[in-house]
Amino acid sequence: MQEQKKILFVINPISGGKKKTAFNKKVLETLDLQLFNPTFKQTTGPNHAYELGLEAIKEGYDAVVAVGGDGTINELGSALVNSGIPLGIIPEGSGNGLALYLGIPMNEAAAIRRLNRFETFEVDSGTINNRSFFNIAGLGFDATVSDRFANDSMRGPIGYLRSIINVFSNYKPGRYKLNIDGVHYVREAFMISVANSPQYGNNAYIAPNASVNDGWLDVCIVHKFPLYILPMMVFHLFNRSAHHSDYVEIIRGKKISIDRDVNGPVHVDGEPINMDGELEILVKPNSLKIIC
Repeated sequence: MQEQKKILFVINPISGGKKKTAFNKKVLETLDLQLFNPTFKQTTGPNHAYELGLEAIKEGYDAVVAVGGDGTINELGSALVNSGIPLGIIPEGSGNGLALYLGIPMNEAAAIRRLNRFETFEVDSGTINNRSFFNIAGLGFDATVSDRFANDSMRGPIGYLRSIINVFSNYKPGRYKLNIDGVHYVREAFMISVANSPQYGNNAYIAPNASVNDGWLDVCIVHKFPLYILPMMVFHLFNRSAHHSDYVEIIRGKKISIDRDVNGPVHVDGEPINMDGELEILVKPNSLKIIC
């Protein structure tokens, strides 16, 4: 008889505004218990998933599963980078950008069944001032929105939309100096996103040609645009055509530095972190295994 694989489910109980009280039961009904011996742990706050990921390495788990959104995936992925231990994903967030790109089912039971195949896929990661990201990191408007959303009592897509509206009315573009693989640029930008995968989440594509396993990052510079262009900008995001907008410039790179005038929030897979004005960004090819 084949030896069971030890698999740890790390559950973020508040991600996406969804209750997960029945999740353990669903796993026991759906997971192949001849192949897997599951353990369940809940996170209690920021960085707890990262700590649980490090513990899972020490405790010899064969796989760790993020039950949450891109923030939970980020913490666990950051712990598991270069460990050889694969990360599974049960999408339970507000945007689920990486899961959508990888084709992981949004349906909870279907995502659990996908784990039974135990097929793995290597993806790149990025680092921004030594903080790992797997989907998108950014500064400017979207980082300010993430910062506002993190302090909002309303979770889920409605809460995120409310944060966008609140920030947009008073937001001022910034001036940035960039060095992308040795080439210098100066830009006044509404925001800059550094994309490992194409979309933020909810099928909003900022970098339609980005790929998680091509060894590159796509630097997406959204230039200052007049308010009447906003509906067209939103259309481009959801039509996978942002790269065709006159207000979007995409430059691919492997070693990137961005200097801004002030310190402030940077979003790392949607989670806001205050960082210095000088940002150093690198790609790390094939650094994380994903169960997909």
